[in-house]
Amino acid sequence: MTAVDTAVRPPRTTHGPCAYTETPEEPAARPVPLPPDPRRTPARGSVRVTLATNHGPIGLTLDRAAAPCTVQSFLHLVGKRFYDRTPCHRLTAYPTLSVLQCGDPSGTGEGGPGYRYRDELPTDLPPAPTDPTGERRVYARGVLAMANAGPDTNGSQFFLVYANSALRPNYTIFGEVDEAGLATLDRIAAGGVAPTAEDPAPVDGAPALPVTISKAVRWHHHR
Repeated sequence: MTAVDTAVRPPRTTHGPCAYTETPEEPAARPVPLPPDPRRTPARGSVRVTLATNHGPIGLTLDRAAAPCTVQSFLHLVGKRFYDRTPCHRLTAYPTLSVLQCGDPSGTGEGGPGYRYRDELPTDLPPAPTDPTGERRVYARGVLAMANAGPDTNGSQFFLVYANSALRPNYTIFGEVDEAGLATLDRIAAGGVAPTAEDPAPVDGAPALPVTISKAVRWHHHR
């Protein structure tokens, strides 16, 4: 596709209820088509995916009822091997934010799949006890959620919560991490954040123990 093509035609959007929309201004970090968007998005049941990493497996159970469009996109990216051989570029170790962020093949924190889609936000999270304003909610240990750059900008980046965190409820929760996955996350988190020249003891940045997802696999037997 040439630059002229992109300038002339408007971004493509799928016709189903999820309306996945191309982002020509943010091309895909790894080429991938728009996800399928059937008129009836599957909105029941769970699907299991395992992220094989260099620190051990991270098993995920995706919840279609909580976030049908998000699960559909995530499974599409898994099926297209978008997540294979990709780094988890960010580890946070704040007292109120403890997450590992993955899903950007470029490893910069800027990369995505070349499309975006709308939020499917949680409405029933308990208020975070650390936040007197009541605005932040508990994203509990084991939560799997989408990272974003503002409202309705979901793409491919996601985060795994390894200790209860306090966040505004602006991030779509679409599944949970299994016990083996939490053990893997704990090993990664124990290594801390990689020091830099500017900050010898950072609490947000690249994991000191580099993390690579070698393969993301969907399991087809339903529980």
